[in-house]
Amino acid sequence: MRWRTAIVLMTGILLPLYPALAEKGGPGVTTCGPGYRFDENGWVYIHIEGAPHDRGFQHGYLVADELKEILRSLKYLTFWETGKEWSFFVEAAQKLFADRIDEEFIEEMKGIAAGARERGVEITWQEVLAWNGYEELTGYWWPNEQAGKYAEGSKDHCSAFIATGSATKDGRVVMAHNSWDGFEWGQFFNVILDIVPTNGHRMFMQSVPGCIDSMTDFFVTDAGIMGTETTIGGYSQYDSDEDPEFFRVRKAMQYAGSLDEFVQIMQKKNNGGYANSWLLADANTGEIMRFELGLKYQRVDRTTNGWFIGFNAPVDPRIRNLECSNTGYSDIRWAMGARRVRLTQLMNKHRGKIDAAVARKILADHYDVYLQKKNPGSRTVEGHYWLDPFEFWPNRVAFAPAGAVDGKVVDSDMARRLGFWARWGSSSGMPFDARKYLTERIQWDYLDGYLKDRPTQPWTFFTAGQQPGPKEQTSR
Repeated sequence: MRWRTAIVLMTGILLPLYPALAEKGGPGVTTCGPGYRFDENGWVYIHIEGAPHDRGFQHGYLVADELKEILRSLKYLTFWETGKEWSFFVEAAQKLFADRIDEEFIEEMKGIAAGARERGVEITWQEVLAWNGYEELTGYWWPNEQAGKYAEGSKDHCSAFIATGSATKDGRVVMAHNSWDGFEWGQFFNVILDIVPTNGHRMFMQSVPGCIDSMTDFFVTDAGIMGTETTIGGYSQYDSDEDPEFFRVRKAMQYAGSLDEFVQIMQKKNNGGYANSWLLADANTGEIMRFELGLKYQRVDRTTNGWFIGFNAPVDPRIRNLECSNTGYSDIRWAMGARRVRLTQLMNKHRGKIDAAVARKILADHYDVYLQKKNPGSRTVEGHYWLDPFEFWPNRVAFAPAGAVDGKVVDSDMARRLGFWARWGSSSGMPFDARKYLTERIQWDYLDGYLKDRPTQPWTFFTAGQQPGPKEQTSR
């Protein structure tokens, strides 16, 4: 690799040692110092390592094109969807978050901005900070600031489960998740990120260009921690005087050596933002955990023999009744209640047989328990809001461009090797044609030029430290 020589300017300022222009490190590989990137089956694989600013620089440099596109979307869509300029949220992010985040992670975000700027992208570290906190800023902080004048945002996204012991085929942990979101943002959730920090644990996760955490929350670490989550729907609590979720979860991934330590880090100075039902496991012991984290109320359930499911409604009655409204917990006309029923049916149906192959089938399930037939839509394990007229859920807009954009599956053997299966586009492989959709759904024409096609892609196995080309596969 080539490294830029440090130069002392006439002003006496020492330029830091940063990688030179990206090099080709082999067929399909682009390198930046020890960091590298390759693309495979719709995914962007990024490996970064080293001190905070260095690994951040590698990250920003390698995804500069994507960050340029994201920034273009942020400047247009933020105003369209909130009535406030992107700069408003950038200023808010600095005020709300900057002093509450450990310097290590501030430096990593500054490195991301510096790396992208080296490639000609005009982006500040404050904008990287706001992008990392975008979910909280627009979905939690701003609605609370509006004090009821702003409609509560949709938080009913993602399906997940985790199983262990007699629930699985061979007793190992199996964890699965698909990410739901508006397609204008969910289409950027295609990063496979391998981080080797100077301090703490190696992390391997699905992520988003420019983010220091997973954001979609599917990860494994070399401490044996496996984790995913589903967002708690109908939730509106927020404390702007505490620490943001993206910082707490990144810190927990990097520094937690056990499930209990993960919980402790997440609970400390919890601001209630991006409230989730976490599904966690220790790959070394086979123990699994459901950790529901509201603002005032938390609940931990754990077992070495059974399963937990995620469907965007909390199990804890205190969170459901005192911190939420309209969770849809028991209403099978809604996405949350329907998936609670369907995932329970599927877990019971496959009890004792669940492995990675079965998990992939569960994530792709299109059975609607309300209509009692196969009907891809909002009430299925793989969500397709863009196909749903929402006759039975009037507070959701018909045929919205939203739903599942991926699928991920891992078992505890894979997790110990820092690997997992992933499918980009959708868990079932159902394609999305942006031009066809916008032609048929003129009401969403403001997204013209901001929606991407997602063609059918295969399931692909990724591991930490991977290079493109032939690689070890697993049939499990």
